[in-house]
Parts: sequence; C-alpha cells; structure tokens
Amino acid sequence: MQIGVDTQRAVENKRVFVLDCDDVTSTALQFMLADEMETHLFTTAAEALAKAKTAPPELVLLGLATLEAEGEAVVTQLREAVEDVRILVVCFDADEPLVKRALELGAVSTLLRPLKVENVRRKVDAQIGRRAALSIPVVVR
Repeated sequence: MQIGVDTQRAVENKRVFVLDCDDVTSTALQFMLADEMETHLFTTAAEALAKAKTAPPELVLLGLATLEAEGEAVVTQLREAVEDVRILVVCFDADEPLVKRALELGAVSTLLRPLKVENVRRKVDAQIGRRAALSIPVVVR
C-alpha cells in the first residue's frame, strides 16, 4: 500500500536501515518508509553491519531498545563501518542519558515517538538530503 508517495522518490535508490529489537517500532518504521526508499530491518548490529558491507545505508534509524541491549558502542561500530552514515536514535525522550551519549558519539539527531508518517518521512528525507516539496496554499476566490 502506498500512502502519499512521490513517484520520483520511489525510484531513487536511497537505503535506510532500521536497527531495533522492538518489532512493533521497526515494523511501523518499515511501513512508513518502504514506499519511498529501500528499507531493511535488523534486530542486531551484527546483522546490520554484515549487510552494510555489500549494501551500505545512507541512514540508520537506531531504536532505543537496541541501544539499551547492545550498549552505546553500537553507534561507534556503525560510524566506523559505514562511511558518512547518518544515525537517528528512535526514542520517547531525547533527554535520556543513553540517547545523549549516542548523540555525543556521533548520532546526528533523534526521531521522537509516537511515530507519525509525515514526521518520520520529513525527518528521514532531511537526513538523506532530499529537499522537501514546497507547498504553498492557493486560495481560490
């Protein structure tokens, strides 16, 4: 099912890794992004790093559950393995100590929950260098 998909974006080959051991969050993110970009789900950093060797991502959405399970070193591992990768931490609160530490180690920003399609796509597009479509309301009189 495609929801508000720009066909030009659907044919670009932008790759996003969703790295989260929370199945609900990762599946929701895949649903929100799969129509406009190549989206891969992983539950462990080892799986993501193995795939990155042959198909490196432009962006990694790193879930707080995985960050808690594997530790802050996962941010460093991703940044060392994939040149110029951008990392967003998916969380409820950007002020959590583990989230702050991930940002210090090189994650570029957060993607705050609850997740909404338009917010997720806007944030992801900005991180992978896609320009947002300019929408100017037209008033017909």
